[in-house]
Amino acid sequence: MSIKSSQTLVEEAQKKIQSLSCLFIMTLIGIKGQQLSRKEYIVKFAPLAVKQMQLYKVPASITLAQGILESNNGNSRLAIKGNNHFGIKCHGWEGKKIYADDDQKHECFRKYKDVIESYIDHSLFLKKYDRYSFLFDYKIRDYKSWASGLKKAGYATNSKYPELLIKIIEENELYKYDKIRSDQLLAISRDIYLHSNKIKYVIANDLETYQIIAEELNLKLWQLYKYNDSKSNKILAAGTKVFIQPKRNKCKKRIHIAKENETLYEISQYYGIKMKKLQKRNSFFIETQLKSGDKIRLR
Repeated sequence: MSIKSSQTLVEEAQKKIQSLSCLFIMTLIGIKGQQLSRKEYIVKFAPLAVKQMQLYKVPASITLAQGILESNNGNSRLAIKGNNHFGIKCHGWEGKKIYADDDQKHECFRKYKDVIESYIDHSLFLKKYDRYSFLFDYKIRDYKSWASGLKKAGYATNSKYPELLIKIIEENELYKYDKIRSDQLLAISRDIYLHSNKIKYVIANDLETYQIIAEELNLKLWQLYKYNDSKSNKILAAGTKVFIQPKRNKCKKRIHIAKENETLYEISQYYGIKMKKLQKRNSFFIETQLKSGDKIRLR
């Protein structure tokens, strides 16, 4: 075995350091690349802004422009750490808090469990305080008056706030989202289907919760919880089946052959059978993880 000289060892070490440095730089570039672009932000959150317009009459263009400006396209510390996309400060907020420097150092901002809660709270914030009430006298498509009105009502201290919002709206054609009627939105995103067990259901879109679906369909949140054997208002995966009527006690099929790691809840939703009834018929499996081949009684 040959013995390497000190010079050779040094050269090899330098090469390794250079290689690691390149890898580190590439990693940093990759991390930076994970930030949302403005276009990506619009594509991702435009449906949510339109829903807010439908429910609370705040122009979608204004909501999107404020989200873009206040959160730096969703990349600000408040947005990432606190899901706060609108820079709304605590103001008597009883939920979780996050602190950041703004007009003053270490100011208190609202912290949300997810982005949807931030968007909903933004609409409710404008609805709640009297100083914003005059905004709702403007037409939905009058984004310029809304932008000026927000500054007049004291939403922001930046004297250029209206111009900044208007520029974002016009450069990105956000005003087109103000032209979507609520019935068009429902027709596009809220088809109602009939399950084989004769139960009506809808399909969740990206970034939706039971609360959003309940409000759109004029249902109570507790009803969707009950119909879907759920108590969580978490963000639903796109494509999730959401029943809008009570599930049945049974279905035509008698036995289901379980797949590996399948759950009784998944089977309940698949066949449209109430979870309580399914558990009663298969009590052995309540505390046991299902295995491939397990026979589940459906009736």
